[in-house]
Amino acid sequence: MNFGSILRQIVFKRLVPSVKLKVCRLRNFLRIVLLIFKYMIPRKLIKRKCIQVYVSQRNYSPGPLTQFTDDELMMKETVAKLAKEDIAPLVRKMEKEGRIDDNILNKLFENGLMGIEIPEEYGGTGSNFMTTILAIEEIAKVDGSVAALVDIHNTLVNSLIIKIGSEEQKQKYLTELAQNYAGSFCLTEPGAGSDAFSLKTEAKKDGNDYVINGTKMWISNSDIAGVFLVFANADTSAGYRGITTFFVERDTPGLIVCKPEDKLGIKASGTCMIHFENVRVPESNILGKFGHGYKYAAGFLNEGRIGIGAQMIGIAQGCLDATIPYTLERQQFGKDIFSFQSMQHQIAQITTDLESARLLVYNAARLVDAKKSIMKEAAMAKLVASETALRVTAKCIDFMGGVGFTTDFPQEKYFRDSKIGTIYEGTSNMQLSTIAKCIRKEYS
Repeated sequence: MNFGSILRQIVFKRLVPSVKLKVCRLRNFLRIVLLIFKYMIPRKLIKRKCIQVYVSQRNYSPGPLTQFTDDELMMKETVAKLAKEDIAPLVRKMEKEGRIDDNILNKLFENGLMGIEIPEEYGGTGSNFMTTILAIEEIAKVDGSVAALVDIHNTLVNSLIIKIGSEEQKQKYLTELAQNYAGSFCLTEPGAGSDAFSLKTEAKKDGNDYVINGTKMWISNSDIAGVFLVFANADTSAGYRGITTFFVERDTPGLIVCKPEDKLGIKASGTCMIHFENVRVPESNILGKFGHGYKYAAGFLNEGRIGIGAQMIGIAQGCLDATIPYTLERQQFGKDIFSFQSMQHQIAQITTDLESARLLVYNAARLVDAKKSIMKEAAMAKLVASETALRVTAKCIDFMGGVGFTTDFPQEKYFRDSKIGTIYEGTSNMQLSTIAKCIRKEYS
């Protein structure tokens, strides 16, 4: 056996099992071998003159979307336990009172759920975006209001500061957001909903300060927030390119938080109108770059939409989990109603729809962690998850019959909580428009 044969066996049989090799000249072959040793695991088709080497990367392939890391799984299980043991007993009380219970809020901080992606040096958990999505989903299985709080706080407020805040701003606000108070994202206005960039709130320069005047509407977490990220136009002559993001603390003079809206669903999630009457903030309170607020709003709402998707699949799954056991116990015509073929087909269909929505949400979350473009995928995830949640919860009420229409059972609440998913952070029609725009760009 010559040297070349021995080398072939060592390299291609032991190190890289799946190799197809066609060698024209020994010199070039040895050159390829050296490249293999240098990089250990070749990742691309290597072509050198008449030499072709194909490598399967040791038969490696990514795991399924429903496979989680140990850290992700630990958080998922921890949150599921917290939701079942601590949140569930207080759901009806919070809905009746229209606010998040103080003990629940403290539990969220104690368990690191208000700083999931905040780095540890600022008092957070230091986890990834997928962990945030799993936490939101698990909470939503029990209560949509608490899930909305955790979602908006993490995917919009914390995320924006982590990515574009100055070191001074991170030290000042991230620790507080992770351990002491909630944050609020102030974009929507009475005349600026889907057309978010037509906002009228202005911030006028006055010395080293900016004076903010205007009104924000449908602002989540605003009843308990300690700091608000406010989008205001600081240069009206530039149109939407003048939109700038400001930190405004709750005790700032001139900031007025109105009473929470009486909503159809997620009643415990405080949604208020906010007035800014000559609210003065220092120039150092600008988050990111001057005039880049519209970019931040558009970009980070994509992550927020994935969070909404997580809320919706959680709500749908929670409703399904509360309904299927009933169909197995409820007897009609001498057998359980699950046994009827028409019931089986409907249950199979909505369960399949829900799993499809879940995979879209998980895929979009993985893309965020991989730092890939997510505009289309985020819109798809929110669109499908929110529309699916509406169908699933409505069907579950049907499966329950008359009792499903009463407040004695949770199905009606899941149904009411799911409706907001097709509205906030971009309606279903806006998601379709976004998806269509992305498709046009891909083919142009």
